[in-house]
Amino acid sequence: MKPQTLDELGVSDDLLTTEEKSFLDENGYLDLGPILDDDQLEQVRRRIHELVSVEGEKAGSELFDSPYIRHPKEEGADRLADLVNKGSVFDLFYTHPRVLAAVAHVLGNDFKLSSLNYRAAKPGQGAQKLHVDWHEAVDPGDFKVCNTIWLLDEFTAENGPTRVVPRTHKHGKLPQDELDDPWDTHPDEVTIKAPAGTVVVFNSHTWHGGTNNKTDRYRRSIHSYFCRRDQPQQLDQSRYILEETLSRISSAAEDILGLVRSDDHLNK
Repeated sequence: MKPQTLDELGVSDDLLTTEEKSFLDENGYLDLGPILDDDQLEQVRRRIHELVSVEGEKAGSELFDSPYIRHPKEEGADRLADLVNKGSVFDLFYTHPRVLAAVAHVLGNDFKLSSLNYRAAKPGQGAQKLHVDWHEAVDPGDFKVCNTIWLLDEFTAENGPTRVVPRTHKHGKLPQDELDDPWDTHPDEVTIKAPAGTVVVFNSHTWHGGTNNKTDRYRRSIHSYFCRRDQPQQLDQSRYILEETLSRISSAAEDILGLVRSDDHLNK
């Protein structure tokens, strides 16, 4: 990442308190509080509804068909992918200064967006086994990936909130190697309960997973997923980027996307 990129986006070390940094270091996740206001939430929800309606069965296909890092199709949730190219309303999701400050605290200053996706746990579904967002265990401190969950609905005990097992990012172990059944409730897990508009950042090497949505409504969220600059993106942003998007975003935003500006990579 260019040295001035985070500065240009208003990111500074003091955007997180000492207490917040300590909590993130110790527990592997952090509730950043409300980021999106009511008007922003309504705009995002409206655009999401449009995309789900238009894309239909193809929704999320960019993620499922990626030749770089294949993501398995999840039957218990609706998905959308490549939100970077699907409206200016999503630009904030990878450029917000406080969110980027939290990501930088986990990964260091040289990182990029890996993917920007939507996930909605279906009524009666949405449960996931405990997992991490990396293909292998890493040594504590050698973190490769960091995720952020943007709550488009309130996360309650009943509607399938994300569960997290604090401090597991410091173990250097994978849940499937340590647990008899990663689908089971873990004695140390906590569930994220917070109002709509909240953003929760979590070290993606912390064990986590969705829970079952026991309500009759979708539980909606957007994930801004980041990786270290030296790691492959879940969705190759240079391969998918559109000229329409490039005409809208700043050079600092381009740098966060990790774009390689060449005719071979940029869509016309």
